[in-house]
Formats: sequence, structure tokens, C-alpha cells
Amino acid sequence: SRWEEEKKEDGVKWMQLEHRGPYFVPLYEPLPEDVQFYYDGKPLKLSLATEEIATFYAKMLDHEYTTKEIFQNNFFHDWRKEMTLEEQEIIKDLDKCDFSEIHKYFVDKNEARKALPKEEKQKLKEEADKIQEEYGYCILDGHREKIGNFKTEPPGLFRGRGEHPKMGMLKKRIMPEDVVINCSRDSKIPEPPEGHRWKEVRFDNTVTWLASWTENIQNTLKYIMLNPSSKLKGEKDWQKYEVARRLKGVVHKIRAQYRADWKSKELKKRQRAVALYFIDKLALRAGNEKEEGETADTVGCCSLRVEHIRLHPQLDGQEHVVEFDFLGKDSIRYYNKVSVEKPVFRNLRLFMRNKDPSDDLFDQLTTTFLNKHLQHLMDGLTAKVFRTYNASITLQEQLKALTNPEDNIAGKLLSYNRANRAVAVLCNHQRSTPKTFAKSMQILQEKIEAKKKQVEEAQDELKKAEEEFEDTKDAKAEANVEKKKKLLQRLEEQLARLNVQATDKEENKQIALGTSKLNYLDPRISVAWCKKFGIPIERIYNKTQREKFAWAIDMAGEDFEF
Repeated sequence: SRWEEEKKEDGVKWMQLEHRGPYFVPLYEPLPEDVQFYYDGKPLKLSLATEEIATFYAKMLDHEYTTKEIFQNNFFHDWRKEMTLEEQEIIKDLDKCDFSEIHKYFVDKNEARKALPKEEKQKLKEEADKIQEEYGYCILDGHREKIGNFKTEPPGLFRGRGEHPKMGMLKKRIMPEDVVINCSRDSKIPEPPEGHRWKEVRFDNTVTWLASWTENIQNTLKYIMLNPSSKLKGEKDWQKYEVARRLKGVVHKIRAQYRADWKSKELKKRQRAVALYFIDKLALRAGNEKEEGETADTVGCCSLRVEHIRLHPQLDGQEHVVEFDFLGKDSIRYYNKVSVEKPVFRNLRLFMRNKDPSDDLFDQLTTTFLNKHLQHLMDGLTAKVFRTYNASITLQEQLKALTNPEDNIAGKLLSYNRANRAVAVLCNHQRSTPKTFAKSMQILQEKIEAKKKQVEEAQDELKKAEEEFEDTKDAKAEANVEKKKKLLQRLEEQLARLNVQATDKEENKQIALGTSKLNYLDPRISVAWCKKFGIPIERIYNKTQREKFAWAIDMAGEDFEF
């Protein structure tokens, strides 16, 4: 299999890499003359750079972001920096800015694009396909491999997740002069766009990226990588889950050790043992993933402060409850009440003694110290491996517990989503209720009502047909009874499917299933489940996901155990 071709020497990822470089987003097209920006009620002609940034804000007017003060302040601050001196003299108050005409222009443009005739849409698709053909593939060790994100990100306003303190800041346009190209020495080096040059060209075969640049908001590196379906990515993914499977063999030993360390004479060891218990039991992150220049007050397990937890000897009928409340990765709030083992509770009390709310809970512990310990326990072990292991094991156990072999496909899929949801809850993968939720739920309820009516009508029809057959006993009437029975059965199945859909939608409205499905769950568990219960894999994974997990679909039989 292509997943198991000859291995290269350690650290070397490829021998040959050739590509076209990134595809740059087209330059800004000015607004038509009749679309105007107004300041303090009067039309104001903006310079090109200022106008472009105004369109970023105008496009987002109907979005919740533009109602947030922090978004507005960051945007206005960055926008003013790009204005001409004359514009800075005039535009001093965001409340006096009127973007509504620009907003309407883009809404109409969008609607017009949706309403294009089929031939026009086909033309646009062909243009996009041409770009994909030219920029979307590379040659890697003789294989033509698909590239993931071959386009640079367009300029715009930074959104961030959760309550990110930098939301609204200006994401600048990426130019060739910002880009580092990586390819093999003997390949045809990609040409930069006319009149430009690359920041640098490298020949580094120990990394898998094709191009990189630094984005201006968080100062983080962005990469153009291979598509998840490529051999290199697939192997990396497979290895990730194999490391998590290795943990399965030693996890009992590790748990026994951290339990023993709760009573250690060394405070440092006790703190490490309690932190490890949280990482294991609650799938918390270690807390070292903070980006350079990240100003959000986000924490992980090792960086928890006293103010982030409250201890309750008794709460809601449970003993030794720890109440967590902090901002985790991407400024997503983590709020949870958990009943912990008594020694953990007692240790937390000890760690909090004589400390201020802003003091570190684990003041003796650093992520480096914790990671060294994890590495010592098992080669390749990190907090993320624990998350992957616990997520995958939870999915496997929940699928065993929830799947009823007698259920129809819709019923089995509901069980699958419930198992996936248990994992998303464990990993705190939340989302805000989608804006369209109420509307789409109402449409679904209307469909259910209409379907119920059809079922009732079909029941009446069947009753009539049976009565007619009782009277006549002829073959035609008998065939009619069978026909009506089949129709009723089909309608009842459709109704059951709609009911399942409604339940699923309601239960899922604030949970993001995708993150764990793509990053933390060994896909072989899902593939094996599909094969065992005769569920088409496309009901679980869409086309892109099936390409990403091609290695798992190849490998896993129905008896696969994580």
C-alpha cells in the first residue's frame, strides 16, 4: 500500500519537491462611482486604501462582530492608521460613519452571483478549476500530490474565536516579498508575480511546507501545506493515532503512579500528579500553546490560577466538587463542575492556602517539567496524546454502549452523533448557536407536521383498502392492500428520519462535532463501525474527509479495536 512504501532516513521528509508557489488574491477593485461612503450625513470620496478597508467593515455590518465595542475600537484604530492626513482630519468618530450603501452593494452583488444562469456558473467553476490545476498540485518524490491551501489569505478584519482581544484588527494583504518558498534545489523554482520577488528561497527537506509567511495580527507563521489526503499527511495522521494506541498499554501504570504521587513528600510531585489527573480525566490542555504576542488571558492546566477554581465539599448532591471557570485556547470559556477524588480535593486546598486569587495554582510546575515527565513515562507522550487517547476510547466505548443493531440507519447515525457529542463535551468543543438555527428548526418542524398528515392519510387509505378486500376477496384488491402497506411503511420511515434529525439538531446546537472528528478521533473506529453495521461511510465522512482518512478506510476492518 502507498502508506507503507520505503521509509526515508530520520528527519528527511522528501527528496524532490516542485510547485508553482502560492496563488495571490486578486488586487482590490474600486467601488462604482454611485456607491458612496457617508460621514456625518455627507458623501465623502475615500482614497483607494481607505476605501478597501471600509469595505471589509461594510461587508460585516449584519454580523454580530460589528456590534462589539472591542471589534469597533480595534477596527477604527487600524483604519485611521491607513488613512491619508486629510481623511484623518475629517474621520474622527466611527458613529458618524455610514457604510450602509457599501453594505447593500455587496449584498446585491452576492445575490446576483447566486442568481447567475447555469452556464455562467459553469464558466466561473472552470476558471476556478484552471487555477486549481495550475497552483493546486506539486510533484513530491515523483508523485503528483494535491496541495491543501494554495491561496494566500485575503486581507480583511481579524475575527478570532471566542472573545478575542484583537478582533477587528486589520489583516494585511500578503505580498510575494513576505513569502519564503521551499522546494528542492534541482526543481524549477517558482516565478514570483511580475515586478516582485520572494523574501527567500529555501531547500529544506526536513520540513513538509511549500511556502510560509508571518501574519501581522498574532505574528504567527502561516504555511502552505500538502492536502490532508497526501501520503505524507496520511502517514503523519496514522502515526499520531498509533502513539495514542500505545498509551492504552501503559495508561493503567501511569494512573497508578500519579495516584501514588498525590501523597508524595515533594510538593512539586504532588502538583504534577494533580495536573496530570486533570489532563487525563478532563482532557485539559497543558497550557503551553500560547502564541507569541498573544494578549488574551487564556490558560491551560499548568497555568491555572487560584481564581479559576472554586472548591465545594458538597454541591448538587455530590462530594468534593471542583468548579472550573477560565478562558482556554482561542478564548473559549471552560466552565465545568466535577466531582474529584478526595486526595485531589485535599491537595487543591493545600495548593491554594495563603495565596491571592491571581497566584498560580500549580506554582511549582512548568509545562517543561510536566512534558519531561510525560516523555519519561512513554516515548512521544504529551498532553495532546492524552486528549487523543481519551477522545478515541470514549468514542469506541460510547458506540458499543449506544448502537442498537436492530435500529435503522437513521437510528444508528443518531447513536453515532451522540457518541461523537460525548467526545466534543469532554474536549470542550463549543460553538454559539447558529444564527439560522431557529429558522431551520421551524422549517424542519413544518416538514414533520406535513409528514404526520401524510401518514394519517395513508393509514386511512390502508384501512379502506383492507375493508374493500374483506368484501371482494379478489386479487386486485389484495394487490392494492400490499401497495398501501408499502406506502405507509415508507412514509413512517421518512417521519422517523425527520424526528431523528430534529432531535440531533437540537442536541447539537451548541456543540462543535467537527473538531474532534477531524483531529482527535482515530478514524479507524468510525470506519470499523460503518463496516460492522452496514452504514455507508459517506454518511459519516464527506468527500474531503474521506480523502483525508483514505489510509484508515484502506486499513480498518470491522473488527478494528483502538
